[in-house]
Amino acid sequence: MPQARTLGLLVTALALIACANERSPDMDELVREYLFLELSMGNIDGGHVDAYFGPGDIKTQADQAGLSLDEIRARAAALDKSLAGIAAEQPLEKNRIQGLRARLRSLDARISINQEDTVSFDEESNLLFGTTAPTFDATHFDAILNEIDALLPGEGPLSARVDAFENQFAIPIDRLADVFDAAIEECRRRTVQHIELPEGESCSVEYVNDKPWSGYNWYQGNSISLIQVNTDLPIFISRAIDLGCHEGYPGHHTYNALLEKNLVDGEGWLEYTLYPLFSPQSVLAEGSGNYGVQLAFPGEERAQYEKDVLFPLAGLDPEKAALYYELQSLKKQLNYAGNEAARGYLNGDMTREQAVDWLTRYALSSKARAEQRTRFFDTYRSYVINYNHGMDLVADYVERGNASDAERWKKFEAMLSSPLLPEDLQ
Repeated sequence: MPQARTLGLLVTALALIACANERSPDMDELVREYLFLELSMGNIDGGHVDAYFGPGDIKTQADQAGLSLDEIRARAAALDKSLAGIAAEQPLEKNRIQGLRARLRSLDARISINQEDTVSFDEESNLLFGTTAPTFDATHFDAILNEIDALLPGEGPLSARVDAFENQFAIPIDRLADVFDAAIEECRRRTVQHIELPEGESCSVEYVNDKPWSGYNWYQGNSISLIQVNTDLPIFISRAIDLGCHEGYPGHHTYNALLEKNLVDGEGWLEYTLYPLFSPQSVLAEGSGNYGVQLAFPGEERAQYEKDVLFPLAGLDPEKAALYYELQSLKKQLNYAGNEAARGYLNGDMTREQAVDWLTRYALSSKARAEQRTRFFDTYRSYVINYNHGMDLVADYVERGNASDAERWKKFEAMLSSPLLPEDLQ
């Protein structure tokens, strides 16, 4: 090659390198830094990282670096500045950057909580999850309690009457596996009629004790989940479908598998190999998990399936099933009572004992369940809003415009496959 031409190409190459150095950092590099910071936070706050199935070398680097909370915060601020400087042109890329920056805001808030620099319940939920749940006073719940009192008349506290009645519908411990296996399989059967799941996906179930929650999905990557069911307290027959849908199909397992399929494998977005529990993603995760129950079992289909299949498997008499389901429908309207207990407790307006009393009165929890719930508040704090407020946001989004059943499933699947934030649902 002539010398002059070689020199010209060299000058051009050097110019291109100079331009590259002036450009915004490569997104892959920024995402690796993001994963490094979240994993570093997970080493300090054991509950922060719910799932990780990304590159092992990033986890090794985080383990070896041993960053402090202040170091994580400083590097997260620098990363946020870099992301803010990227001029994204495509809507999907804009959503990606907005999602990463929202996660960094949540990370900063979680650092503050670990440093015992807390704010009010509502401020915390907005910083962590990007939304604030509505408030309800005692009179709202009293009206519902009056209906339940008329449904189950008798002597003694209403919560005790409700607990005694529901205990007739507890699944015997030796029949739990059969009941849950059947419930999860039916949840899956109904889901795959509408959503194409990745080949080879699967869920396994494990029964555990001494947890502050009733059920949990531990996503392993490669479309595989481990579902754990806490057997500390009696498990009522309706919880099988609740947990089967919420933790499995079309809930958490489906959500995580679709994110992996469409965003990690499809788009190459490695940030979705990590699920930071205290982030806006949990609004969609818990909201879709709860909404998925009524999506998979619309109208009377759930009660009919439970009476026809699950009651016999559990060895339960369906004679009082109609009253049981009427009670469950009314109790569902008390869902926000748990938020009010958490709000008062975490704001310092209620002691633990007062929060337990509130939950037994207004959420109709047994004392044991109420005490378990306050342990959940200790561990997960304002996370409680994601179950009920998250479900309301998801329901409103999916059902908007009087959507048909098929349209709801289609919109639901699209929501589970995209980098939406809570603000996008409103």
